[in-house]
Amino acid sequence: MCGITGIQVFHSEHASRLSLIHAATSRLNKRGPDDEGVYTHHHTALGHRRLSIIDISKAGAQPFTDPSGRYTLVLNGEFFNYREHREKLISRGVSFRSESDTEVLLHLWILEKEACLSKVNGFFAFSVYDREEESLCLVRDRYGVKPLLYAFDDKQFVFASEMKALLEFPVSREIDSVSLQTYLHLNYIPSPNSIFKAVKKLEPGCILYVHPGKCEIKPYYQLSGSVTEPPPSYPEAMEKVRMLTEDAVQKRLTSDVPLGAFLSGGIDSSVITALASRHTPHLKTFSIGFPDEPLFDETRFAEAVARKFGTSHTTFPVRNSELFENLTDALDYLDEPFADSSALLVFILCRHTKTQVTVALSGDGADELFTGYNKHAAEYRMLHRGIQELGVQAGKSLWALLPMSRNTVLGNKVRQLHKFSTGMNLSAEDRYWQWAGFAQGGNAKNLLLKQGDQEEYRKRKENLSVLDGPGFNALLKADFNLVLQNDMLVKTDMMSMANGLELRSPFLDYRLVDYVFSLPDEYKIDGKSRKKILKDAFKNVLPDEILARKKQGFEAPLLKWFRTELKALLFDDLLGEQNILSQGIFDLSEIEKLKKQLFSSSPEDSVARIWALLVFQHWWRKYGTSPMPNA
Repeated sequence: MCGITGIQVFHSEHASRLSLIHAATSRLNKRGPDDEGVYTHHHTALGHRRLSIIDISKAGAQPFTDPSGRYTLVLNGEFFNYREHREKLISRGVSFRSESDTEVLLHLWILEKEACLSKVNGFFAFSVYDREEESLCLVRDRYGVKPLLYAFDDKQFVFASEMKALLEFPVSREIDSVSLQTYLHLNYIPSPNSIFKAVKKLEPGCILYVHPGKCEIKPYYQLSGSVTEPPPSYPEAMEKVRMLTEDAVQKRLTSDVPLGAFLSGGIDSSVITALASRHTPHLKTFSIGFPDEPLFDETRFAEAVARKFGTSHTTFPVRNSELFENLTDALDYLDEPFADSSALLVFILCRHTKTQVTVALSGDGADELFTGYNKHAAEYRMLHRGIQELGVQAGKSLWALLPMSRNTVLGNKVRQLHKFSTGMNLSAEDRYWQWAGFAQGGNAKNLLLKQGDQEEYRKRKENLSVLDGPGFNALLKADFNLVLQNDMLVKTDMMSMANGLELRSPFLDYRLVDYVFSLPDEYKIDGKSRKKILKDAFKNVLPDEILARKKQGFEAPLLKWFRTELKALLFDDLLGEQNILSQGIFDLSEIEKLKKQLFSSSPEDSVARIWALLVFQHWWRKYGTSPMPNA
């Protein structure tokens, strides 16, 4: 895992900008704390920061140039089946000077260009420069595990793993008001857009070719979602899921540095731990406990799994005071507004884990692949509605009168009933969008003094919430494209890289993903169970208490903080009247309404919405008001 950046200028009078590659590369130091390299030729410069994982010698350093000197590669990510292809390349007469996966990828690209991507099992964002043609291309992995941003105008093309590096080049910082409105609904900004109009995100499964005056983007992979007809039998499908999952885990154990696994005690991380422990004696596993929040503490489940599989387990007890103490560090690393509050927990887990290992396996992707969220169970009931569901719908007016809050068991149940009853009156696409966000009824725009182009907002919303068919595969495909790519993977990438820790997600092995998406809905969810086939495939492996438990999530105790330690930020600082009026972005009266709701007996989703505003304000002070570098 590393950080990459680069620039190509289109005219000689702008060649001085190439010198900015050093500052841009240095900004990625936490992604790659082990080494730094820069390559420059004519109108192009590439930068790389290295987190050494495979072939940690200098032979694997980047930027990596082939023996002819024609092609140079910068790679952020891992190529897990590189050894297999290295042997094939040797049989074709290719000589190697390192043991790195980077060199294998470069030679594959030289020989086969984009056709080689179907052979690469891994996660990656990379760029290849052809010195002879003076051409540049960028590639991002199938599901967007690794980020890749770029900006393009008539003078230059620039790219980077993170916004903070990209902004070292002359890039306009004009806010995209439609992106801001989308953020105020979702609490994150989906690709291909960013918070700045001038900056885009290369979408997963795509290649970008840079030409003077234009960029060409081509997809090389698309998630199908088409069910195989006739489908395999359920026992056959279970065996295939077992086999693919184990092989995905085994491939991700390749490392020349210490490796471990996250273990929360949920189904996903328990499956990964069970399989990894077969191939790694005394596997190190890690979890965090919450002694101040016993309702959310999963310690006993994680420790039960650790005992079952004989792992060397460490639980990091995290009190609310430690959460609060790490808040600023986590927010400071964000270079685009991102308000998933669980990012703070991932940040702390990664910080502690990095003291013992450099690579950790995680269960990310399983919820979107196998139907793991509460909203999936709700949508199933929506599609199979009966007397109970109609009763919930009939009580819609009652639910609206009762206190709603995520912070109490009863208040959360009322909130869910109200959300469900409201969703019953919406189309599938509108319901998906509402359930993906926090600003109900499309009122995110009300927070803005100057509302953006609402037709453009409508188009983006429709693209992000499109369900290209009936059934759950269409819903899960939408989750892959929206939630997984833009929330979950951004969270894990940013918070792990802030601590120099590489995370690997076996459930995102493309062979497993493609196979599970080819299976019928009823193999994944029914009226009794979510993640049906995953649980059944590993029911003889996992402890019964893990299989029987309900999914448990946890967010930072924001409501407590807003009413105590963070109260001054709400009233005297970031969301204070003077700051809001001088900034000229938000409608003060609407923010005051949210504050009033926050301190009421029925805060509903105001907690998440206030958090989104605070995160934006923290980001704005650091990036929104900074001048653009000189051209």
